Amino acid sequence: MLKIEQLNAWYGRSHILQGVNLKVEAGEVVCMIGRNGAGKTTTLRSVMGLVGRIDGQVLFDGHDISKEPVHRRFAYGLAYVPEERRIVPGLSVQENLRLGLVGSTNRTREAEMIDRIAETFPRLRERLSQSADTMSGGEQQMLAIARAMVSEPKLIMLDEPSEGIMPVLIDEMFELFNRMKADGITILLVEQNVERALSLADRAYIMDQGLIVHEDTAAALLADTEIQERYCAV
Repeated sequence: MLKIEQLNAWYGRSHILQGVNLKVEAGEVVCMIGRNGAGKTTTLRSVMGLVGRIDGQVLFDGHDISKEPVHRRFAYGLAYVPEERRIVPGLSVQENLRLGLVGSTNRTREAEMIDRIAETFPRLRERLSQSADTMSGGEQQMLAIARAMVSEPKLIMLDEPSEGIMPVLIDEMFELFNRMKADGITILLVEQNVERALSLADRAYIMDQGLIVHEDTAAALLADTEIQERYCAV
């Protein structure tokens, strides 16, 4: 479904990604792990078209999207939940969910889609009329994920979803991810909680200094503490 070939990316003169190769098949959960600053977030942002200067090839669902604008990538079925969530203050939970349908083919089914996503996120169903910025950080993260899912994307990219979240909500969040996996939703996950990420994923890539340095099944990497210690210490 997603294939990245020899992806390079720059911020100004800084060469961040240096020939990244990665693939995600339909229905897979694939995680990217590694130290802070390894290039994981830049990889997701590059796939979504949010990095100004890249080269290499990004193929998604049969389309070469390497030079496509963000809205076209979204229209093809690609969704991205950034670490900073980007909940719109002053808007209700329901209004934030509506933003996830802008430009979507599901926009004409707004009431149906929001009702469906609220079933998946019981906490949000109880708070549809609440101002989103009055919720806890974990609830806002749930809203950010729900907003990405409301358009029924083919692949959702999640960047550090457990960052700064209370443990009880982390448990709830990973229960949600397991349900998404069981439903066949394709996920590319960046997560500092290595054990959680590998327990969820089918396959994993380890990044270091802008390169993929190791790739294996998640189960194999979960058992390989030496590799984890070498590349994944924060």
